[in-house]
Amino acid sequence: MTSSLRFLMRSNGRKRPNVTRPAKAKQPAARRNATLNRPWKLVSPSHPHTDRLGQVIGRALRGGETIALYGPLGAGKTALVRGIAQGLGASPMTVTSPTFVVIHEYDQGRLPLAHIDLYRIRTARELESTGLIEYFSGQTVTAIEWADRGLAALPQDRIDITLSHRAARSRTIQVRATGPKSHETLARLRRQYRRTGRAHRVSSRRALNKEAPTRS
Repeated sequence: MTSSLRFLMRSNGRKRPNVTRPAKAKQPAARRNATLNRPWKLVSPSHPHTDRLGQVIGRALRGGETIALYGPLGAGKTALVRGIAQGLGASPMTVTSPTFVVIHEYDQGRLPLAHIDLYRIRTARELESTGLIEYFSGQTVTAIEWADRGLAALPQDRIDITLSHRAARSRTIQVRATGPKSHETLARLRRQYRRTGRAHRVSSRRALNKEAPTRS
C-alpha cells in the first residue's frame, strides 16, 4: 500500500505537501550540566586492564592537564600512571611511585609528565615546599597520587579519578571532569576507550579462533 501510493504521487506530477515538523525541544541547561558532571564509572577486572585505561588516557591528553588520583593503598594509582606514561610515549618501566621523593619527571614522551605523590604531605607548608603549583602551567601533564592531601592547591579544572577495591583483582574506577578543558579531555578519552575496547575484542576473538582446534 505505501509503495504504490508513492508511485501514484510521482506519476501524476503532484507535489507532496510541505510538512512542518515541530523542532526538537532543546535539553534544559540544568540537565545538560548534570549529564556533564556525572562521573564516568567503569570496572577494571585486572591489572592489565587498568594499564590499558591509563594508555588511553595518555593518548587523549593534549598538554597541561592535571589528573588527580584518589584511592587506598594498592588500588592501582601507580599502575594507572604507568599506563598514562606509556600512552604519552614514555617507557612504563621507568615509572615508580615517588613516595619518598614526592615528584618524578618523565620527558621521554610527546608531552612532559610530572608524577607526584602526596602521601607523606601533612601540612600546608610541606605542600607549598613541593613546588606543586609550578607544574600547573605550560604543557606538562601532572598526575597526582593521594590528591586529597593537596586539594587546596589543585586547579579547579582537572580530571578526578577515584579507584577502589572491588575484589582481589578488580577495581571500580570513577572518572570526573571538573571544568571545560577537562570535559573535552574526558569526551576524547571515552571515544578512544570505546574504539580501543572494540579493537581489543576483535583481536581477542581472532586469537581464540587461531587457538581453537580444527575439526577433521
